Amino acid sequence: CKYPLQLAELLKYTTQDHSDYNHVKAAYEAMKNVACLINERKRRLESIDKIARWQVSIVSWEGQDILGRSSELIHSGELTKISRQGKSQQRTFFLFDHQLVFCKKDLLRRDMLYYKGRIDMDEVVVLDVEDGRDKDFNVSVKNAFKIMNRATEEVHLFCGKKPGDKKRWLEACANERRRVQEDKEMGMEISENQKKQAMQNARKSRHGKIKGVSYSGCPVPPPHQSLHPIHQRHITVPTSIPQQQVFALAEPKRKPSLFWHTFNKLTPFKK
Repeated sequence: CKYPLQLAELLKYTTQDHSDYNHVKAAYEAMKNVACLINERKRRLESIDKIARWQVSIVSWEGQDILGRSSELIHSGELTKISRQGKSQQRTFFLFDHQLVFCKKDLLRRDMLYYKGRIDMDEVVVLDVEDGRDKDFNVSVKNAFKIMNRATEEVHLFCGKKPGDKKRWLEACANERRRVQEDKEMGMEISENQKKQAMQNARKSRHGKIKGVSYSGCPVPPPHQSLHPIHQRHITVPTSIPQQQVFALAEPKRKPSLFWHTFNKLTPFKK
């Protein structure tokens, strides 16, 4: 967006004692924030396409599409999920905004994931657990944390392989809550039509790739979001500018034919 650059130049050559200095400075800050919001909107729209392609690659997906509530991947990795009966299950987890999805790897094809469930992050509290015997599950744990539903008091117990794994997951869960709050304050929403179109494109592409083969294929995880630090992502738009107009500026000009030609050239994400 060229307007922030032009206003920055104008502000540079406007003395502070000039009668228009404060007006120019306010205009510069406003347009800078609008440009940031447009960039964030574009990034999020690109993200939902990748997330949609990831979902259709998951075997036996159940329930609502991931885009029904989420638009960015925050963290992913393997954790051990421990049941009330003390049974340990190795699962691959994907933390999106609003929900945590977990999958099981195929025993023979380790690059294939089966959907096993999800946790609503809007209804839970994340608790750190000390190493040792957990009194609720009556098992010895290390590098563990819990996720407890505030309404039902249902508790999930997870263990990482290393202390660093636990630390990253605790930070990611806290980060997820901050991002959700920021999106709410910014009014950051993806329209139902855009979500539906992303899922339709992903399913069409998936159908073309697996035609004539006997397996469902392997999942390609969506990339983690390279976001600015939280304090830099907080964007305020002047009230004189309707937010719908700002979001409209961020709509990418989609070219379906180009998408189909370039999709197969995309490099699979490697963690």
